[in-house]
Amino acid sequence: MRNPRARDPFAELYGDLSERLRGEGWRPDVDVFETESHVVVRVELSGVRQEEVRVSVDGDELRIAGHRPTGEGEATCLHQMEIATGPFERRVRVPVPFDRAEVVARLVDGVLTVRLPKRGPEPHQVEIESSSSKAKHE
Repeated sequence: MRNPRARDPFAELYGDLSERLRGEGWRPDVDVFETESHVVVRVELSGVRQEEVRVSVDGDELRIAGHRPTGEGEATCLHQMEIATGPFERRVRVPVPFDRAEVVARLVDGVLTVRLPKRGPEPHQVEIESSSSKAKHE
């Protein structure tokens, strides 16, 4: 099966230009890992200003959304376009219980780091039955 883009002489130079020009979303790269006390989500967002990013938690899902603006000024002739711009969104399901009220997000040098503090299992006191109380229940 032939690649339909192979027939387009500009496809190699411009990549997914038509999708980007339509303003469709892009997906930033995400790392998710655990430490002893946190689940950490890192998102690569170079060129995205803090005020252009929204972080929210809904149940066990972390949602990161925002917008990366296009380059400065108006281009008169486009030679190559590889840096995605426009709206983005990533949703990450967090597989361990965490404290939603203590989630912290920080954007430094183009990397958004979201730290979700793990929540241990709720303590539960188990009552120990004596042999005399067991006989009463039978």
